Amino acid sequence: MAVAFSDYIVYVDESGDHGMVGVDPHSPMFVLACCIFDKHVYAERACPALQRLKFDFFGHDMAVLHERDIRKTVGPFRILVDAEIRQRFFSALNALIIATEFTIIACAIDKPRLTRSEQRQSNPYHLALAGCLDRLTHLLAEREQGDCLTHVVFESRGKREDGELELEFRRICDGANRSIVPLPFDIVIANKHANATGLQLADLVARPIARHVMDPAQPNRAWDILAAKLYRKGEIDAGWGLIQEP
Repeated sequence: MAVAFSDYIVYVDESGDHGMVGVDPHSPMFVLACCIFDKHVYAERACPALQRLKFDFFGHDMAVLHERDIRKTVGPFRILVDAEIRQRFFSALNALIIATEFTIIACAIDKPRLTRSEQRQSNPYHLALAGCLDRLTHLLAEREQGDCLTHVVFESRGKREDGELELEFRRICDGANRSIVPLPFDIVIANKHANATGLQLADLVARPIARHVMDPAQPNRAWDILAAKLYRKGEIDAGWGLIQEP
């Protein structure tokens, strides 16, 4: 019998190092961010909108948006050294994100606190992944997609890391989760140069969330935009879209 695919696709990226040895006190947070798109919205609006932005600023659509490269103005983002271009680029990018319909589920791990908790032996990436997949299960059930297969796309981080991620992902989906039931998800690991719109948007989402969790009082324009996209259980509880562990 043919598998019924869900109407949604999920793209995932992270901010921070999930290692627990020598935790940097200036960067203590690990954040895993999931961007959930309706496939029709993704194909018909999100992808063309990002391509248009790239054509407008680079003349081609091969530039891959990476938050760090944009922040450091390296590679094709050297154009952002020019203050006028930089202002126009960020205005256009913010407008694109505001206009693009997608939902965010993120999990923030405070690594110093984790070392002092009962979960101190946990891998921050795996802990965040379990939390995000749990919330994703609720979101898809609300949208009547709980019985369909949903693909979750990650950017490749290397052969060993990809193997560990896939093993943990399948372990969680096989029943090692809070509900102790099989989860209808499948994993896709994409090359860093795949130029996938969803992965690029997820890359731009993770760090502003980490900055907000570390210092909620700090002005954070990106967070102000993204907060409106957090998953609300029953469209009420915004806390469901941002999990903080431990």
